[in-house]
Amino acid sequence: MAEFRTLRAGVFLPPFHPNDEDPLLCMERDFELMQWLDKLDYAEAWIGEHHSGGYEIYGQPELFIATAAERTRHIRLGTGVISLPYHHPLMVADRIVQLDYQTRGRAMFGFGPGLLPSDAMMLGIDPETQRDRMADAIDVITRLLAGEIITQQTDWYRMHEARLHLRPYTKPRPHLAITSSVTPYGGKLAGRYDLGMVCVMAGSPHGYDALDYNWQLACDEAAAQGRVMDRANYRVMAPFHIAETREKAIENVRAGFEKWQLRPFDQSRGRCGDRHAEHRGDQRGRARRHRHTG
Repeated sequence: MAEFRTLRAGVFLPPFHPNDEDPLLCMERDFELMQWLDKLDYAEAWIGEHHSGGYEIYGQPELFIATAAERTRHIRLGTGVISLPYHHPLMVADRIVQLDYQTRGRAMFGFGPGLLPSDAMMLGIDPETQRDRMADAIDVITRLLAGEIITQQTDWYRMHEARLHLRPYTKPRPHLAITSSVTPYGGKLAGRYDLGMVCVMAGSPHGYDALDYNWQLACDEAAAQGRVMDRANYRVMAPFHIAETREKAIENVRAGFEKWQLRPFDQSRGRCGDRHAEHRGDQRGRARRHRHTG
């Protein structure tokens, strides 16, 4: 038996919420979830940022974390993730330091390029530029957290003798992490800037197959700078549902599956049901189209 437990459990909350439910109640349910996770000794929870699509309703996960931290005592709370191309790097660094203080070091900060092209399009950002902007922002943020004064101009932000007016509460800096999926981009940046990795595609075949390769890239990049990657900061995320038995788990998720499943082609009526058709309770399974918001 191992002397120390090295495997920790956490949750990744995008968060998905059907838009036929009250957003206020959805948010309150998420806060209650954080409280239960805290009581059950979960190590951490990550909360996402999205601005379109209607399902993932938090536009600034730092705000959610600030409230959740007041209702919990031990669980660490992370941004999963801040979409860096949408924000000025100095503003992100300032929010990191403030939340680091407010949570007494329990906040973690995950970075990503932004998942939804619709977010980028609303902001007038070319999705093809998002990865490069993320890398640029990570470089600036890590330097600011280290106490540097930066004067820099790019095609999307300007900084003139920019510095943080507070040093981080956590020494030498709060925990920073980057998303890693299938491509090698996240692994290379993790090794270069000493970041944790949040492998968000581990539940898919391609994402699972890339885990070893991307971790090795991070280790090689870190070794080139005289550092060693810490496996304690290597996170693997996949969706799952746990119940007492397999049959109970299937029964638990049946209502949601039947509500949101892709309905088969209805030959008697000559059409295919809408993916987001909502069952109205009658045996015929009558559906209506569910309009997205956001």
